[in-house]
Amino acid sequence: QVQLVESGGGLVQAGGSLRLSCVASGRTFSIDAMGWFRQSPEKEREFVAAISRSTGSTYYADSVKGRFTISRDNSKNTVNLQMNSLKFEDTAVYYCAAARSCYASRCSVRSLYDYWGQGTQVTVSS
Repeated sequence: QVQLVESGGGLVQAGGSLRLSCVASGRTFSIDAMGWFRQSPEKEREFVAAISRSTGSTYYADSVKGRFTISRDNSKNTVNLQMNSLKFEDTAVYYCAAARSCYASRCSVRSLYDYWGQGTQVTVSS
């Protein structure tokens, strides 16, 4: 089993920045892909970004390209999501997720991910 714990959510004004972190523990050797998804009350859970722990390759949803950056620190089993130029529509609960592996557009497939965190709320005021 792998446990994921997110942190860093909060309230920010539009145009501002937030940094989310996700710490993995347990059988972390079994996972390579880590990603972020988000869900607002009126929407399905949607893909945001993913990264390969081994290669550092990244993949982003079109809606966040150029504004969000995903990174990893393998020494700390941590994945971060730097969110800049936040918009009101970025408001959601953000979930960290882990999978054995993924590649490019397959990283956006929710069913690939075996482990999920509890979520952290991000609220962007307009």
